[in-house]
Amino acid sequence: MRKIALITGATSGIGEATAFMLAENNYKVILTGRRQDRLNALKNKMEKEYSTQVYTLHFDIRNPEETENAIKNLPEEWQNIGILINNAGLAAGLSTINEGDPADWDQMIDTNIKGLLQITRIISKKMIQRGEGHIVNISSIAGKETYPLGNVYCATKHAVQALTKGMRLDFLPYGIKVSSVCPGAVHTEFSLVRFKGDKHRADKVYEGFTPLYANDIAETILFVITRPKHVNIDDILIMPTAQAFSRDFNKKTS
Repeated sequence: MRKIALITGATSGIGEATAFMLAENNYKVILTGRRQDRLNALKNKMEKEYSTQVYTLHFDIRNPEETENAIKNLPEEWQNIGILINNAGLAAGLSTINEGDPADWDQMIDTNIKGLLQITRIISKKMIQRGEGHIVNISSIAGKETYPLGNVYCATKHAVQALTKGMRLDFLPYGIKVSSVCPGAVHTEFSLVRFKGDKHRADKVYEGFTPLYANDIAETILFVITRPKHVNIDDILIMPTAQAFSRDFNKKTS
């Protein structure tokens, strides 16, 4: 029987790449996100390219009621989610605390921490009943250190690291695996979102070196979830060769 994997934030970047990676490797996939048109396009493309089944859920993970209703109203054949990939997350703004925008703080905290908590709380209950499952939290190098102007975003990813450890302990008696995957610089929509659509500024982030790409992280996630039953990958930090710390890069100038 094919395992069912649910991926939050599946409409772009790491989430989208992971969805295709899992579909290619014989998983049934539930895609969630806020952009219905993107969800529809991905579903059509995945079902056309791979002989798998895809189900989409359109909701905002920052809204607890929407999240709970979406999961609880899944058709019966999609209820037994074996793998939860908590990928939805973002950085909003880059500033000192005193110049920070509280709306940006709320957006990051509500998505990166509270959204992750809400969907994990709901889905883990059935995992506990079955005595198996795997939760993969997509964290960041920002969960392991703090860089200038990244204060609140780094705090949310530190929280993801702490929550991953907490889940590992809480779910230990039930045979549920819990892992975190922590990427360094990945060329996705991350910087475009952080800089509120300023493409020129976003592109500057990746100039002068070869970053990671979404597919690199998708391959890592596939590795994590395909280990034997007795093996749990607690935590992986994956960086571009040209990046040794959050702000330390070997960048080539033209």
